[in-house]
Order: sequence, then structure tokens, then C-alpha cells
Amino acid sequence: MSKILVIDDERSIRNSLMDILKYENYDVVLAEDGPQGLDLVGKNVFDLILCDIKMPEMDGIEVLDQIHILAPDTPVVMISGHGNIDTAVESIKKGAYDFIEKPLDLNRLLITIKNATDKSSLISETKVLKNKVSKKYQIIGHSPALIKAIEMADKVAPTEARVLIMGENGSGKELFARRLHERSNRSTAPFIEVNCAAIPSELIESELFGHEKGAFTSAMKQRKGKFEIADKGTLFLDEIGDMSLSAQSKVLRSLQDEKITRVGGDHSIKVDVRVIAATNKNLIEEIHKGNFREDLYHRLSVIIISVPSLNQRLDDIPELTDYFINQICGEYGMPLKNFTTEAINRLKEYHWTGNIREFRNVIERLIILCDKNITAKDVEYYAVPLQ
Repeated sequence: MSKILVIDDERSIRNSLMDILKYENYDVVLAEDGPQGLDLVGKNVFDLILCDIKMPEMDGIEVLDQIHILAPDTPVVMISGHGNIDTAVESIKKGAYDFIEKPLDLNRLLITIKNATDKSSLISETKVLKNKVSKKYQIIGHSPALIKAIEMADKVAPTEARVLIMGENGSGKELFARRLHERSNRSTAPFIEVNCAAIPSELIESELFGHEKGAFTSAMKQRKGKFEIADKGTLFLDEIGDMSLSAQSKVLRSLQDEKITRVGGDHSIKVDVRVIAATNKNLIEEIHKGNFREDLYHRLSVIIISVPSLNQRLDDIPELTDYFINQICGEYGMPLKNFTTEAINRLKEYHWTGNIREFRNVIERLIILCDKNITAKDVEYYAVPLQ
């Protein structure tokens, strides 16, 4: 049931609106002036606020300003018997959802309320989904090496600086890339990921820059590349060390000119993209071997973030274990399981070549195959990481 606050200094209007809205199955709260309404907004969550404009002490425009501070996502519909075009325009400019004149047209009022509460519900659902996504890509741990990397990421995130993330396979490079995006000024725009190691060298240029119809045998229609799709957002080039030299050359040119040209195309397209790259390779060594362009390396590595391996932060294992227990048991609909202190200590003794990815797999295996209390013997028997 949607909860609506009515702020109006006329008792008859308040009571009439309450009767109408309760009949339509809305939960209604009344306020006789602006200060009382703002007090209620500060203590409650509303799906919609109906606010009169001409009121003593505080007029509706002032109340609207304060509501946007206290509850910025709550739609506000302004109502007034002294309505004119200027007032309506000012209300909308200030962020009101709509403006309705008195005497109120019942049909229009109910339609406006339905549309506004639907919008409020959509905003709430979107927040829940974003929160779920954020939790999925949460960085778990408080070891000094990890905290140092997180602090650097948070410091550089609001800037436009390109970032090169270094780290072993499975150490969490993608989590850092997503953190950089979520805390940047581009967070509402796309985050587009390209795994350079998973795309054949003959297709990587088409994947990144798109192609025109007929550019090659299988190009049956025009296709946008990841650079265009990521416009105004973030492009994450994972495993950049595996990119072909030909593609590296084009990426370098696009970073220099902020333009791309589709495969088979003859005109350039302007793109506004922040590039974050990641690799598990030592790019300096790759440069010496002739496998990676030095000029591209310097373009990408304005900031370098080194993600520590799990072996460099073994103190995070208890926290990671708790996190994965909750996550995995929730996914399987199983009761939570418990790792004994000895089992945790045994996990700390392993050499984790696959890092967090391998560690999660081991925890999942133990949760599936073991009883409620997982012991050191269980770990020794079922957790068989590569040595």
C-alpha cells in the first residue's frame, strides 16, 4: 500500500483528500502546514507528497526545496487555488513531479497519483537491484595490502585518469574496476567489459570498434563496438596484455584522438570513454619481448593499482569465509554452515595459486559436501588447491 502525505492548511481540503485516497486504498497522513509536513518527512518514508503552495509560515515552494534535501527521491505534486503558468513552471523547475490547480479534477488527480507512486516504486526497486549488484562486486577484507589498494582506487575514482590494474588471476581485478566506475562521475553511464584474452585476434578490432556492413564476409549488418557502447561511461579492457599489436595500435590512436573508426568505415566517430585496463602479465617484460607497445603502456598507466594476491592477505580468510558462507548458502537455500577455528587455520596454510576464485570454489565444495560443522579434517580431505 502506497503511503501519501498531504500538506495543506485548509482542513476541508485535507479531509476530502484523505477520504478520496483512503477509498482508493492509499495510506494517508495529514499535515496542516509546512513545518509539520517537513517534520513528518524527516521521520517517515512516503511514496508521494501532495503539497499546497499558498500556506502560512512556509509556502509550498520553500517546503518543496526542503523535501528535496530530506527525501530527494520522493515525488511531490504541488496543488494550489491560486495557480498560474509562472507558479507551475517554477514548481516543475524546482523538481515537482506535477502541478494541479484547485478545484481539483478528481480523475486527473488520481491518474497523477498513480503515475507518481509507480515512479516511486520503480525508483525503490532500482535501488534494491543496484544494491544487490554492488554487494555482488563487494571487495571483502581489511588486510593492510588490500586497504592500501582500495584507498588508492577511491582516491582516483572521481577523476578521469586512466588506471592500469595489476594482479594475479582470480585476485579481484574486475572488482576494483567496478569500484572505480561506481565511485566515478560516470557511475550512471554504462560499464562495458571486454576480455581481450577470450576474443580471437582477428575479431578483437571489430569487437572494440564495430564494423560496417560488408566489412568482411560475415559482416551482414552494421555493428557498434564496445567503445561506442561505452560512450560517456567506462570501458574495462581485461587481460590487455593478450591484445594483438594491431589492436593495440588502434586503441592507442583512439585514446589520443578520442575518436574511433569502425572496421570497413571511412569516417571517425567521437567517443567519450574512460578506459580502465587490467592484466596478470608484467607489461614491462612484454614490452621488452616486443609483445606490448610502450607508448600504449604509458597511456594506460597514469595510475597503477596493484591488487594483492590471497597469499599476501591470509588474514582476510576468516572474513572471506563468512562472506562466502552467507552468499553460497543463500544461493542454494541451505542452512548456514560453520567452519571451526582449526578449519580456518588450515585454510590459511594453503598456497592459493587461483586466489579468491579458487578459494570460493573450495568453500562452495566444502559447504556442499560437509556436515554443518566443517572441520580441519574436512578441509584436508576436500580442499585440494594446486600446490
